[in-house]
Amino acid sequence: MTTLRRVVTLPQIVFYGLGNILGAGIYVLIGEVAAYSGMFIILAFLVAAVTAGLTAFTYAELVSRYPKSAGEAVYVQQGLGKRSLSILVGLLIILTGLVSAATIARGFVGYLGVFVQVPNWLAIVLVLCTLGFIAAWGIMESMRTAVIITLLEVAGLVMILFIGRHYFVELPGKLISFITPGTLQDWNGIMMGGFLAFYAFVGFEDMVNVAEEVKDVERNLPIAIIITLGIATLLYLGVGSLALLVVSPEELGGNDAPMAHIYTIITGKDPYLISIISLFAVINGALIQIIMVSRVLYGMSSQQWMPAWFGQIHQRARTPINATLVVVITIIILALAFPLVSLAKATSYLLLVVFALVNLSLFVIKLRKNNEPGAFTVPIIIPLFGVISCLVLLLAG
Repeated sequence: MTTLRRVVTLPQIVFYGLGNILGAGIYVLIGEVAAYSGMFIILAFLVAAVTAGLTAFTYAELVSRYPKSAGEAVYVQQGLGKRSLSILVGLLIILTGLVSAATIARGFVGYLGVFVQVPNWLAIVLVLCTLGFIAAWGIMESMRTAVIITLLEVAGLVMILFIGRHYFVELPGKLISFITPGTLQDWNGIMMGGFLAFYAFVGFEDMVNVAEEVKDVERNLPIAIIITLGIATLLYLGVGSLALLVVSPEELGGNDAPMAHIYTIITGKDPYLISIISLFAVINGALIQIIMVSRVLYGMSSQQWMPAWFGQIHQRARTPINATLVVVITIIILALAFPLVSLAKATSYLLLVVFALVNLSLFVIKLRKNNEPGAFTVPIIIPLFGVISCLVLLLAG
């Protein structure tokens, strides 16, 4: 029987997760977050970071216990013991990945418009078909592509922070006003912005769905999840602070290519360089979502929760070829049918439901004192607070 190839190293899985997190989130949605939270962007990102961080630690323990594709479905099965609920969670993760990739594809069009005007549908179809080919080609080829593009993504954010470094001298005098909301309306905007900013942190959960292709998975994946989210949080807070110092939230909120706009204001130059990097960033996010969803379909097929057709592996590429084809076609349909913000909000809703169930599953497992030998562990209060934070953000959305 042909199986997935276990070849992915710790640095590769870190770049895989980081590339997914940094994609559409910061490069596309920072303007939309500003539109909701105004001058309190930093607090909106912190609300999202805390929610994502609690769940990330839950995922780190669960993947060390159950290192399987279709991770969330397996975790819920182990914790709550409901086959129908496990299948539902797997389907929600699949839907989340499809909607997220469609969101990213829509974001790609905004930055492409800096260089050339082509019909949106044509740009979306061409880029997604190309990414589908790369995903089907092989996991190592996909990982190498993701690593290279992730380096560009990080370089783009570091470049923005570097060229705007002189603005940070104003931060100590303005920071208090950025983090002290005075009215209920301010807090409402922060929570709504945090709900949308949550999308900028999703991606760490995708890492567990390539668990069967990671070397020394019980050790490497928990470490990779924590490193990835930590780096992303620091970059987001830095870029969010710079954005407030450079441009008004109202101006930023009305821009389809917010990072390009910030770059132009800082340098006074055409934003070609940052726009190229932004294009690659959103492409990377879509590639990683295609890989993730195809692996979830494969994993659910292996558990006999989905038709065996989805579990067929290409003999040479060792990738789930049928699942990849279906994923690409579905993403194209979603990207052509819905606007960017609606897709991003749908992604956040779906993932918060899944995260709440995953946190609840680990909480129940720990109550049963079901400790796996050698597993990465967190205090039981982490999944409990994880459930609460997910529910709060869901209500805010």
